[in-house]
Amino acid sequence: MSFFKRIFSGKQKESLDSGLEKSRSNVFQKLSKVFTGRRRVDEELMDDLEEALITADVGVDTTVKILDRLRKRVRFEAYAEVQELYTMLREEIGGLFAEDAQGSATVNEPPLCQPRVIMVVGVNGVGKTTSIGKLAWRYNQAGKRVLLGAADTFRAAAIDQLKIWSERVGVDIIAQHMGADPAAVAFDTLEAAVARNSEVVIIDTAGRLHNKRGLMEELTKIRRVMDRIVPGAPHEVLLVLDGSTGQNAVEQAKQFTSTTDVTGLVLTKLDGTAKGGVVLAISDQLSIPVRFIGIGEKMEDLQDFEVIEFIDSLLPADWETQNA
Repeated sequence: MSFFKRIFSGKQKESLDSGLEKSRSNVFQKLSKVFTGRRRVDEELMDDLEEALITADVGVDTTVKILDRLRKRVRFEAYAEVQELYTMLREEIGGLFAEDAQGSATVNEPPLCQPRVIMVVGVNGVGKTTSIGKLAWRYNQAGKRVLLGAADTFRAAAIDQLKIWSERVGVDIIAQHMGADPAAVAFDTLEAAVARNSEVVIIDTAGRLHNKRGLMEELTKIRRVMDRIVPGAPHEVLLVLDGSTGQNAVEQAKQFTSTTDVTGLVLTKLDGTAKGGVVLAISDQLSIPVRFIGIGEKMEDLQDFEVIEFIDSLLPADWETQNA
């Protein structure tokens, strides 16, 4: 999806800053209590910093990893100033994402003559349908011929919502009735995509974690029938998670990744929550790259996830100015 970065290179960082305002305030409030009035780094400060990160939804395991590295650096590099510790904290957080990128799943690129097929998974209520609509809009804006497949046939509302989004965005959709075989819908969608020379196909699927075996069998069947029409499909599997649920999103992601090969994550509703720190935990623990983040209701508020911009918005570089 690198072409998005070229087309949307002019997007304003103010939008990201605004979307993460609640999370940034939450993190800074906690860090402020740790750093205020202190000029030297000691073990008591490190313990307080560890507690602050955990309560900021970074999670226990990820926080322990960050603090272990910071303790080693403080001893090895002989840093002692609070501002220097804050700079190291930003660097270690960035390192989590760097390692994630190195170990992440490789997205399967389709041949030039075939449509790119994206399968989207996620439970009800996480913003899956909205994310699909906004993703379709982005591809449409990029001049791509887009086709949606309504393979979440478990709920009539899911089909209706996706139809509304297809009309709103101006792209075609293949849909059947509630209760139809999801794999059959996916099959029909890819057949239509090939016939219409579609360049991008986005397949919606149902997510029912209360029946993991049934979910796995359904997703496996969908993948198998799509591969018959477009070899290698789906080329990407995006898991949509509600960022406002904090650590629950981490557990949900673990359950989904145990049933299907997820290649990328979409984190939604970050603008309405103070739990943006969960992005760090998800990236660290799952070794799956975050592709997009949702920071508002507008079409353009589904943004590419860019590590440097995210860290700068969540933890601005100039600690003393922000804490003034």
